[in-house]
Amino acid sequence: MDIVLVTTFIAALFLVIGAAEPLAARLQLPYSVILAILGICIGASAIFFLQTELTDALNPVAEAILGLPIRSNVFLYVFLPTLLFQATLGMNLRRMMDDWVPILVMAVVAVVVATISVGYALSWASGLPLAACLLVGAIVSTTDPSAVVSIFRSISAPRRLARIIEGESLLNDAAAIALFGLFMGFVMLGVPNPSLADALARFPLLIAGGAFTGWLAARLSVRLMALFGGHELAVLSTSVALPYLAYVVAEQSVGASGVIAVVAAGLTLNLVGPGRLPPQTWTNLRELWDVLAHWAGALIFILAALLIPRMLEEVRIADFVLIGVVTLAAIAARAIILFGLLPLLTLLRLSPTVERPYRVAILWGGLRGAVTLALALAVTESFRVPDGIQRVVGILATGFTLFTLIAQGSTLRWIITRLGLDRLSPIDEALSRQVIAVALQTVREDVARTTENYDLSREIVRSEAKRFGERLDDAVKAAEDSTDILDRDRVTLGLIALAGHERDTILAKVRERTISARMAEQVLSDADRLIEGARTGGRNGYNRAARRSVAYGRGFRAAGFLQSRFHISGPLARMTADRFELLLSQRLVLRDLGAFIDGRIRRIHGRRLSDLLHELLSRRVEAVETALEGLRLQYPGYAEELERRFIRRTALRLEEREYAAMREDGLIEAEIYTKLLEDLASRRAAAEERPHLDIALQRIELVRQFPLFADLDDASLKRLSQAFRTRYVNAGETVVSKDTDAKSVFFIASGAVELETAGQTWRLGRGEMFGQMAILMKKTRRTEVRSIAPSTLLVLDEARFVRLLNRSGALQDAVRASAEKRGIDAVTLLPANSHRP
Repeated sequence: MDIVLVTTFIAALFLVIGAAEPLAARLQLPYSVILAILGICIGASAIFFLQTELTDALNPVAEAILGLPIRSNVFLYVFLPTLLFQATLGMNLRRMMDDWVPILVMAVVAVVVATISVGYALSWASGLPLAACLLVGAIVSTTDPSAVVSIFRSISAPRRLARIIEGESLLNDAAAIALFGLFMGFVMLGVPNPSLADALARFPLLIAGGAFTGWLAARLSVRLMALFGGHELAVLSTSVALPYLAYVVAEQSVGASGVIAVVAAGLTLNLVGPGRLPPQTWTNLRELWDVLAHWAGALIFILAALLIPRMLEEVRIADFVLIGVVTLAAIAARAIILFGLLPLLTLLRLSPTVERPYRVAILWGGLRGAVTLALALAVTESFRVPDGIQRVVGILATGFTLFTLIAQGSTLRWIITRLGLDRLSPIDEALSRQVIAVALQTVREDVARTTENYDLSREIVRSEAKRFGERLDDAVKAAEDSTDILDRDRVTLGLIALAGHERDTILAKVRERTISARMAEQVLSDADRLIEGARTGGRNGYNRAARRSVAYGRGFRAAGFLQSRFHISGPLARMTADRFELLLSQRLVLRDLGAFIDGRIRRIHGRRLSDLLHELLSRRVEAVETALEGLRLQYPGYAEELERRFIRRTALRLEEREYAAMREDGLIEAEIYTKLLEDLASRRAAAEERPHLDIALQRIELVRQFPLFADLDDASLKRLSQAFRTRYVNAGETVVSKDTDAKSVFFIASGAVELETAGQTWRLGRGEMFGQMAILMKKTRRTEVRSIAPSTLLVLDEARFVRLLNRSGALQDAVRASAEKRGIDAVTLLPANSHRP
């Protein structure tokens, strides 16, 4: 094959790809559908020019087109990893996890149901062997990620709907390809009636093996990227190698799912990368993969569409009936899952509600594309598959793919419009009016400054200002006086705007490196929760998200358990350091939000709402300060080191800004500027290193600060610090319940608790203890203890407490004082050899 012709054809394909996007926008059709139509036209034209006698001049071009080395492996090993990897890099994992049940149901259960439904329906209608029919079912059961993602990004689909369908399309390839491999083996071996149990039994190995392979490959790649941190091109090159190596190793060496390996690698890099790579490098990496995925998605469609005329050359009238059977069976199987299983799971509280319009859109949005064609092409390429089965599989898969792309793809926008999913909700409408009003007010101020700077004619300025002012007044009036928006909704709008500005502030702090890249994803995730909480739950939802952002999570408590029981302090030290930095970042951002409330929200919504938002903001600041103060008390030296690090990073940012200003003003040459930046980069790398937190040393210092243990020597303090277990509790969490056996005494390292017994309530704070009376009186607890702030408790078991009580006079005095408050005779509680006059 002439390399010049092939190169020319590939270059021409890029011209077609470039022209397809504006053409799709002009025709109001999905981009992938336009690419598929163009590919079919090119393939059909090549066949026509070879078979007609009109002209021979285009025969070399037609032969080059039809002779392109397009094989199934090209789609599966070159294009598919690119699309999957880029999609996972752009995913919001926290938002995706909110719908993990429907995503997994559609990605796994729906594939199995569709395979069985299509297989048995086709077996009944065609008389083909069951193995071949189930093979067709496996081929057509996977929704194509490039088709689905491109279409949903080109129309005004709700974000949640797009997340569910994109998540399904990313994960269901593994299930479908696994079933395809099994049934392909049965067909090649001549097994007419295979066992479904054999196919389903391999699922766990395929998924687990692929997930582990992808995770391991990503972790090793991230370590390598971190070593190349100063060389951005090396980092980008490593990221390009990652998905392909993960796919090949999983498929060829592990025998697992390469699709799952690529998805796991992308998810791992998505989680770990922002914290290990420089912010600009991570941004450039994402942009590189956006371009690669755009090209891969376009090429996979147009090249797959080139094959369609060739695969349909031998189509017969009876084949159209079988295509109809496959289409009806596939849609019916998908409908059973969407309108049968998902509502049942929602009824059993195993899945979040997926509204009926969403389910209708998901039903019609199950498009097939290049993956289905690639699997069908693999069947037609195999010499071990009988010719009759090759022909039927190729025609049925191609016909069904055409139906989904042309019929479903071209009408999906209309379906979403008919369902009302493209319309904004009342609260979003109000939010859009608020945005318009705020934007116009800002524009008016900027225009006023511009006219002053350029000394424009007063008459022109006055006339244009009048017209603009009328529009602004209308926008402000619409935002303030909407009769269809309740006060509750106005609060929600204000909270959404406040949380949105908080997210923008975080992004600005990350870009200027005031907030480290390590903390960027966590802080942004908290801001997303605030936006979603305000949108779905109003004031209560916002407050819940705010409390969650400063609360101790399950991972923190698990790390504390590992440290106290097994003396594994690494996870706890790392998570404690993260919590320190997270709280410092939150405090930094929250202090900038007051000006936004006064400058923007107050002008649109008035003083009443702005005062309410200030009150909510002050509560958040207080919660963050309380949590931060608790950590300072627990780890006094470490907080100071982190604050010093923050000051150093801020100074480096300001220093870089001064060098850039001098370079722009021509005060220093490019060589000097480059040298200064190199020196700055080395100092910045040192400043980015977070100080080490030694939990063991910090705990000794913490115990030493308790007045109760003031009379213990260093050796006793060390032994005591090792005997303590650490327990972290959130505000409102019950520490001790009534009517439980007394087995431990609790010492408050930070935070505060509330005790309630016999109708009486009192509070204890840092340095105090509780639980000792029940042990000394050998009675069941009659007191309930709840945390009223995020608290760190040191827990000592009964035996160690009694031994400590015998040795410590200060502890004996504390027990006496506590007993006297409750009217209990301390002499009867303390051991005989510990009584004091």
